Amino acid sequence: MKIAVSACLLGYNVRYNGTNKKNDRLLELIKDMDIIPICPESSAKLKIPRDPIEIKDGRIIDPSGNDYTDILSVADKKVYERIKECDFLILKTKSPSCGYGYIYDGNFNGTLIEGNGSFTQYCLDKGMKIYTEENLEEIEKEIKAL
Repeated sequence: MKIAVSACLLGYNVRYNGTNKKNDRLLELIKDMDIIPICPESSAKLKIPRDPIEIKDGRIIDPSGNDYTDILSVADKKVYERIKECDFLILKTKSPSCGYGYIYDGNFNGTLIEGNGSFTQYCLDKGMKIYTEENLEEIEKEIKAL
């Protein structure tokens, strides 16, 4: 079984602030899998650390209004080409790239809205199966079924 996983969930310090969101329970669950670490923002060569980015009115911006939409769109496609044969993806919730179901609203005040990150939406449009670190029970069932 081959899966792609957001690199920050694996312990890579790739988040905008130079930290990670390592999830030990997830790591234990997927320890015997063929894992491809991914981070569309790192693939877009966004610097670390940097200002956060969020999606507002369909554009991916930082608090100063700098627009990263086009550069991330290119990175999303490149990352997808690396992982398109994966059985499923496990992506970081709320991220402007990897968020699934909920993302921040683009006002940089911590408000969540329904939506998907740019990479997630691209993968969904391609028919990929996606989970987040909040779906560990479902991931475990998926692993057992394959």
